[in-house]
Amino acid sequence: MTDNDVPAAAPPAPSGLRALLPDLAPWRASRDFRRLWMSGTVSNFGSFLTFVALPVQLKELTGSAAAVGAIGAVELVPLVVFGLYGGALADAWDKRKLIVWTEAGQGLLSAVLLVNALMPGPAVWPLYLVAALSSALVSVQRPALDSLWPRIVAHEHLPAATALNSLRWTVGGVAGPALAGVVVAYAGLGWAYAADLLTFVVSVALVVRIAASPAAHEAARPSLKAIAEGARYAWGRKELLGTYAVDLAAMFLAMPLAVLPFLADELDAEWALGLMYASVPAGALLVSLTSGWTSRVHRHGRMVVLSAALWGAAIAAAGLAGNIWLVLFCLALAGGFDMVSGIFRGVMWNQTIPDELRGRLAGIELLSYSVGPTVGQMRSGGLAAWLGVRTSVWSGGVLCVGAVGLLALCLPGLMTYDVRTNEHAARLRAKRSAAAAPAMDV
Repeated sequence: MTDNDVPAAAPPAPSGLRALLPDLAPWRASRDFRRLWMSGTVSNFGSFLTFVALPVQLKELTGSAAAVGAIGAVELVPLVVFGLYGGALADAWDKRKLIVWTEAGQGLLSAVLLVNALMPGPAVWPLYLVAALSSALVSVQRPALDSLWPRIVAHEHLPAATALNSLRWTVGGVAGPALAGVVVAYAGLGWAYAADLLTFVVSVALVVRIAASPAAHEAARPSLKAIAEGARYAWGRKELLGTYAVDLAAMFLAMPLAVLPFLADELDAEWALGLMYASVPAGALLVSLTSGWTSRVHRHGRMVVLSAALWGAAIAAAGLAGNIWLVLFCLALAGGFDMVSGIFRGVMWNQTIPDELRGRLAGIELLSYSVGPTVGQMRSGGLAAWLGVRTSVWSGGVLCVGAVGLLALCLPGLMTYDVRTNEHAARLRAKRSAAAAPAMDV
């Protein structure tokens, strides 16, 4: 019996300041969770360096907001195709192997960006090619990652694990863009890409040490039929559909990241570009660091809706603000609300979706939280070129608030969801408890 198999006894509920701090129970109980968490933290840090460097390089080479927004266009098709098929692969193949090989592939793409940046005359087309291939690799990897967490974490620790995973993302999201702004400005794009490559080497070295995670015996082979089976299950779960729809609307309508280099120019604050990119994850990081309260919330659907609407309101305020510090504050506020929404979406998914469908549903989840930002970059870039940067930002926030409110009215199952009474959550709790019982007797 390993430390991943031991079901941890529920500790007494914390009080005072400890009630706000992240719950570290998954970290203490699962060695594989620790390794996967550290691997993701290192990898995310480097990826955020490239996340800033790539649009900055496109802006330098083309001077066009539409060209920067077109990154979303080249990422879209691989995201849709490989997101759905990647979910089927995650259910049918060893999840660890998928994660290792896709992580190594991402490292190779960072090497391509590095070589291109060091050329006397960097070309534009490799930037779009790498963006498309990276989208494909991430789309294969994310369903495997998302379906692996419930296997290596006890059922009662899933809310805490979701919050800790959010913390992993935000640590890189704050440090990566903030450092990227300095590195790109003073050392050059090549150093940002080189650092990203190094982080992938470290990440692969960590993730190869986790235990194998083969497919369940009843898992379907990757096929269109298997993908359709997952889609039918999702369609029958209106509360899940609600989480997908709300996040898709929020990210499509109110994701301003593609136009931030141009917004910085308008505010005469080019020096603050790294801070602008870091503000959204900084707000998310603050929520992650005070996420202890999330384990005591039961009506997750309502929190998803409320926080998505507040995200839109904060983005609208950022578009209307004329002071760089106020813009940074609004972006940080938006990031905090987005993190609240992400935590409760993840908890709903992890606590209600059966293991044999987890990869395919993770593929659908990937589309909900990735297609929105990807297409949103096209929307914000195109609208900025047409009506202006600030109009693009504030109008998207206003539309987001309206769309989320309309979805809440049309999907009452999302608003009434309660993990204590939901039949799917109860069924999965019982199944995990039955599986854990033999381990206690070993």
